[in-house]
Amino acid sequence: MTRKYDVLVVGGGNAALCAAISARRSGASVLVLEAAPKFYRGGNTRHTRNMRCAHDTATEILTGPYTEDEFWEDLLRVTGGQTDEELARFMIRESKEILHWIVEQGVRWQPSLGGTLSLGRTNSFFLGGGRAMLNALYLTAERLGVNVLYDAEVVDLDIQAGRFTSATVAHGGQRHDVRAGALVAAAGGFEANIEWLKQYWGEVADNFLIRGTPYNRGSVLKMLLDKGVQQIGDPTQCHAVAIDARAPKFDGGIITRLDCVVFGIVVNKNAERFYDEGEDVWPKRYAIWGRLVAAQPDQIAYIIFDEPSLELFMPSLYPPVKADSIRELAGKLGLDPQALEATVETFNRAVRPGTFDHTILDDCRTEGLTPPKSHWARPIRTAPFYAYPVRPGITFTYLGTRVNKEARMLMSDGKPSANMFAAGEIMAGNVLGKGYAAGIGMTIGSVFGRIAGREAAKNARN
Repeated sequence: MTRKYDVLVVGGGNAALCAAISARRSGASVLVLEAAPKFYRGGNTRHTRNMRCAHDTATEILTGPYTEDEFWEDLLRVTGGQTDEELARFMIRESKEILHWIVEQGVRWQPSLGGTLSLGRTNSFFLGGGRAMLNALYLTAERLGVNVLYDAEVVDLDIQAGRFTSATVAHGGQRHDVRAGALVAAAGGFEANIEWLKQYWGEVADNFLIRGTPYNRGSVLKMLLDKGVQQIGDPTQCHAVAIDARAPKFDGGIITRLDCVVFGIVVNKNAERFYDEGEDVWPKRYAIWGRLVAAQPDQIAYIIFDEPSLELFMPSLYPPVKADSIRELAGKLGLDPQALEATVETFNRAVRPGTFDHTILDDCRTEGLTPPKSHWARPIRTAPFYAYPVRPGITFTYLGTRVNKEARMLMSDGKPSANMFAAGEIMAGNVLGKGYAAGIGMTIGSVFGRIAGREAAKNARN
């Protein structure tokens, strides 16, 4: 850490590694600082499965084209228009190259798995999952000569008038000043910082579960904002899904996520439904359920379904609660049996006949029910009955640093930073004002990571 590097990358996940590899391939000397121990390296990338990229034709692993315009329409729908259109369209256009570039860095694809949200046309799945993808990127980076330091926490940044000069790094019980010609911040959001979450959510944040690493506490983000980088994003917006309430507080990962909402009903602790479980196809709606559950009493809810739906989705790490009657199921969940029976029976009476098809927006719906179930509505009548308890599972937060198409951070006066760049979750709020579409977090990280590394190397050389 005594030498001066061309590019300093702070973070250790997909965005950071794409930046490091890109910078090194552009001729720069690169140091990656990962705050986590080596075993836990990679932030949320460790728990991912796939990436959403535009492509014009079917491939060996994708069943059909996914055009730039369709990608944009999907993003527009899930964000409700809360996105930087110019930057988002730029990212989508660049994503077409990422499909091939990421393979050149050692990552391999596989066909989509059965029961994975019907993503075979739009999303490419990593062979071996997120950790295998991450291992491939680290291997490539190290072979190229990128230096990586673990257990290395950045505790201060020297930034003057929009120019980075050095970082203070805590490592091995000592503090070191690391100098570099350019900085790439790829250290994630603040989702693991419960006290920071409480500033916006209040005490309910104590009931949130954090799907990924406990190391994403937002310290680098806070430093950047405090030192004059322009802020973007609503601090209450985040990627938040319904995950098994029995999951650990941190790092439960994707195996605690529950994808069975569309196959049943969801009730709160009062045994009341509170949202349309069949509003849209699951990849475009699964990430709203964390916020929905967060708004319920005690931030707890229960997914209720019956035997015909049991094998239509990827199972969770934990088995469902099982019972031979709705009344027995209520007792096992600690719900009022009479209230749950009434809710289920009211739902069943409202279901209208249709042709069930979970891969499309089918015609199985309810009538005269508030809230409705718009698609995939089937009576819950066939024993045994099942339930999963769920809580909000926070993946990453959308508060971040504003950037331009060079991935260069913008300062509070609107001027671009002289030598600071950002990629991944720390700047995802530029694209994601709210909402989420499956796989787009990895797209943001890969696209802007590649750009940030390239531009940082160019900047350092100049």
